[in-house]
Amino acid sequence: MAKTPDKKTSPTVATKASKALQDPKSTKAEKSVAASDLAQAKAADKQTSPKVATKASKVLRDPESSKAQKSVAASDLSQAGGKKKKKK
Repeated sequence: MAKTPDKKTSPTVATKASKALQDPKSTKAEKSVAASDLAQAKAADKQTSPKVATKASKVLRDPESSKAQKSVAASDLSQAGGKKKKKK
């Protein structure tokens, strides 16, 4: 994956991610995305893995996800590297 520009999770999104991890109603995908965002909160050199990026995309498309959870997922996607090219 290509290195992204130095981005890290904002304090506002980190707070939302923390709340998502503590919320018993959060799905596994939502908690995975939140954990990834918290890991990136203090480290600009970390980026979202393709697996977590896929989960973040699902959270964004899920009508059951809250606005806060979608915000966390969007932050994670903004910290993901570019798409890998498939081999022919």
